[in-house]
Amino acid sequence: MNYIKKRGQSLTYALSGLKAALQESNFKLQSIMGLIAILCGFLFNISRMEWCFIIACCGLVLALELLNSAIERVCDTLTSDFNHNIKFIKDVCAGAVLIASGCAATIGFIIFGPYIKQYFS
Repeated sequence: MNYIKKRGQSLTYALSGLKAALQESNFKLQSIMGLIAILCGFLFNISRMEWCFIIACCGLVLALELLNSAIERVCDTLTSDFNHNIKFIKDVCAGAVLIASGCAATIGFIIFGPYIKQYFS
């Protein structure tokens, strides 16, 4: 029973982290974009394989955004003074989110482009 209690506590911490992340503007924006992609999936009745790509892209971008926010918070806790190494760390983390977001957007255009084209034809 102790194992189940510990897993439940871990879930509580994870949900608390998601709640805190929803206060971050970038995470909110990425979440909204993911919801739009999911709504488009329902609207266009995409295939199972397309769903897999959309869900994977949304999950990857949101997970990277969470890591980026956490790493930025750690860096800000370490020092409030300008530090070239901390700037590098923050910039690289933001770059990772940018790459994942760009790839997700590209996959979104590949998947939804033909549906949108057919819808307006």
